[in-house]
Amino acid sequence: MDYPSFRCLINRFKHFLQINCCGFFSHVPDSLRENHPHAQVRLFFAFIRSQFSNCTFGYRHRGHIISHMRRFLQNGSSLLFRRQTNILSAAFVIMVTYGLSQVMGLIKTRLLISYFFGSKAAILDIYYAAFVIPDTLFQLLVIGSLSAAFIPVFTRYLSKSQSQAWYIASASLNLVLLAFFLLSLVIFAFAPFFSRLIAPGFNLGQISVMASLLRVMLVAQLFFTVSSFLTAIIHSHQRFLIPALAPIVYNLGIIAGTVFLSPALGIFGPAVGVVLGAFFHMALQAPLTFRLGFRPQALLDWRHPGVKETLRLMPPRALALGIDQIEMFVAVFLASLMASGSLTLLNVARLLYAIPSTLFGVTLGQAAMPTLSRLSSDSDQQAFRRTLVDTLLQAVFFALPLSILFIVLRVPIVRLVFGSRSFPWAATLTTGKTLAVLASAATFTAIMQLVVRAFYALHDTKTPLFIGLTLAVVATRVFGLGVIGLALAISVTAVLETFVLFAFLSRRLHLDPPLASRLVTSLAKLGITGLITGFSLWLPMRFLDQFVFDTTRTLPLIALTFSTSIIGLIVYLFLSFLFRVNELSAFVALLQRLFSLGRQLTSPPPAEPIILPAPDQN
Repeated sequence: MDYPSFRCLINRFKHFLQINCCGFFSHVPDSLRENHPHAQVRLFFAFIRSQFSNCTFGYRHRGHIISHMRRFLQNGSSLLFRRQTNILSAAFVIMVTYGLSQVMGLIKTRLLISYFFGSKAAILDIYYAAFVIPDTLFQLLVIGSLSAAFIPVFTRYLSKSQSQAWYIASASLNLVLLAFFLLSLVIFAFAPFFSRLIAPGFNLGQISVMASLLRVMLVAQLFFTVSSFLTAIIHSHQRFLIPALAPIVYNLGIIAGTVFLSPALGIFGPAVGVVLGAFFHMALQAPLTFRLGFRPQALLDWRHPGVKETLRLMPPRALALGIDQIEMFVAVFLASLMASGSLTLLNVARLLYAIPSTLFGVTLGQAAMPTLSRLSSDSDQQAFRRTLVDTLLQAVFFALPLSILFIVLRVPIVRLVFGSRSFPWAATLTTGKTLAVLASAATFTAIMQLVVRAFYALHDTKTPLFIGLTLAVVATRVFGLGVIGLALAISVTAVLETFVLFAFLSRRLHLDPPLASRLVTSLAKLGITGLITGFSLWLPMRFLDQFVFDTTRTLPLIALTFSTSIIGLIVYLFLSFLFRVNELSAFVALLQRLFSLGRQLTSPPPAEPIILPAPDQN
């Protein structure tokens, strides 16, 4: 937004206040204004009248302001449903909303720690352990079918025949729902057995609580199953804002359950909040999906070619996700044999570690997936390679400084985010060390998220499965060093898997020498920039900690973290400019597009419809 537009908005808002304030004061008797018993109130009235002495109250002006507000809301709603065709702008939409979701997730975790850590650390371990089985079932059946199978097939059919695309969507959703429901019944009936299987260190009372929590959380996964299909449909239409807002309301549901239900229900309060949040996650996306043209149909047609292709692509991806979930099963298995609170500390560190890969790896991967799928369908390999390299470098450019920040400022960040009376200093140090180990692989994880989606866009789900299965052995070899050992296993596996996956993808795509040279050169520049940025964070942090701020208090700790982060960001951007990192120009262009958002909000709405049901939208 340029300065004149911003000043125009301020003037309109001021005029609106003038009209309404003068309308109010015109009805206040002069005797009350002049003879009020309190001198401060008389001075207040005098000041207000002096500011608005030339303003005449009138409903005509109010109607003028309201018309501008109505236009603002109309254009704001158009932004909610607008199609994002640029990968970086689409990813930014997801980044901002995912960032808000991560903030809500941190607030949620801090509340859980405040309510249940300390003397109740074991009960919080049970809560996190109960998540594993429902989440694994959801990952295998739903996420596996959507990211690797449904979206590429649905996108291809949508470009040819919308009626066939909607038919495939209903058939696939119904089949997955049916399978999920049947498997959920089995897990519901044998919940104590499965709980004892993955958490042998828990006693009988803890197993009973875990089984009950598991059953409650299964209900939430049913809502997530429907919601995830709605997300896939909306993403296939290249609209990303509404699905990215859904995790925010999910976290709000858990926060509400923790605050309002925990006093009466204990640890079951957050579990009920999970169900509420999952329902809100689904309800938020349903209107836009219907607006795009989706209407659920009661059918189970597994013979349709599109449905058969979706079912054919699902098993390798599901098995690959299953291998990833082995990591969590082993973590829960071993953490249940450790001291109380170990699983909670690992999950707390993983929550922070996931921020760079989620904000920049998952978001860019989700934004690029429809484009890569379309280029693969069009057999435009040159554009596919160029899009992949550009998006990969953007992911590294954004994820690298945040990863370095978490490594250097690990203890201050953990203290600020999770520090409470129930979270002792020993737990803070252990979480900080675990976060540093995990954050060392965060940028690689962001790259892996994009590379895996490139394989899926090429309709190849077997290669990630084979590589993941081979490298799963590494994790089992490294486990055994406590919580930090679990983090080390996760990091080593992520780094190796990223290198191997990218090597296989490079051989398959046959990167031409200029593009490969550009990739290597840009990664080298970013690596050097990141290394120098790390020192620029560490040196001022040590100096400010020793000589300037008393970091035993909260406000000085915030000042230390903020000032050090600003220094590191300035150094990173300056070095990117100095080394002529191309991704910096893309970042600047994105900022310019954001500043133009104000013009879009205050300008008249477009004459054409916001959403066109034409096949060429995809």
